[in-house]
Amino acid sequence: MLEKLKEDVCRANRQLVQYGLVFYSWGNVSGIDRSSGLVVIKPSGVSYDALKPEDMAVVDLEGRLVEGDLHPSTDMPTHLELYKAFGQIGGVVHTHSTYAAGWAQAGREIPLMGTTQADYFSGAVPCTRSLTVRETEEAYERNTGKVIIEAFEGKDPSSVPGVICRGHGPFTWGKDCFEAVYHAKVLEEVSKMNFITSVIDPDARPLPEHIRMKHYSRKHGPDAYYGQQAES
Repeated sequence: MLEKLKEDVCRANRQLVQYGLVFYSWGNVSGIDRSSGLVVIKPSGVSYDALKPEDMAVVDLEGRLVEGDLHPSTDMPTHLELYKAFGQIGGVVHTHSTYAAGWAQAGREIPLMGTTQADYFSGAVPCTRSLTVRETEEAYERNTGKVIIEAFEGKDPSSVPGVICRGHGPFTWGKDCFEAVYHAKVLEEVSKMNFITSVIDPDARPLPEHIRMKHYSRKHGPDAYYGQQAES
C-alpha cells in the first residue's frame, strides 16, 4: 500500500539528518495521498539510520492505523490537523532545529528582514500562542495543530509555508514531503540570519514592502520568472 509514498517519506526523513535539522529522533516527516485520504508518517522514536520504507506507519485522517507494525510519531495528530485544514499541502515536517526553536522559545515571530526569507515566505513566520492547561491535558498534539491553524486565520499557508510553536519548535509544509523538508531548511537558515541581525542591531527594521513583494513574486505566482522558463 502506497509503496512509492512510503519510500519518499522514508527518504525525506533521512534528509532531516543530511541537512543538520535533527538530532537523535527529534523530528518527523509525513506525506499524504489525497486520493485515498491516507497519511504516511515516521514511526515514533525510531533512529533515522535504521529507518526503512516498510517501517512507515500508514494512518487515516482520524489517526487510525491502516498499515504498519510500529506506532506512528507522537506528533501525528498535529500533522493530521494540518492536512485537514490546509487542503493544498502534501507534506509536513516537524523539527527542533536550533535557531527556529530559539525564536519559538522566545515566543517571537520570525520577522522578514531580508530577501532570502522573502524568496520563500511572503511575510513573517508566525509564532503560535501557548496551549492552555486544558488544551495540554486533553489532546496536546491535536491541539498543537489547532493553535497553528488559529495562527493562520487571515493568512495563506501556501505563501507562508511554516510556523513556530511557542516554546516548542517549527512545523513546515509543502506540495509534497520533499518541499516540506526544503522549507524546514530554509526556515532554519533565515532564523539564524535573523538572530545574527538582531545581535548586530536590535533595532533593525524589516525589509521594505516593495522589495519583499518583488523577491517573493520572482519565484511565485503568475509573474514568476526565476529559473528556466518552459518553452511555450
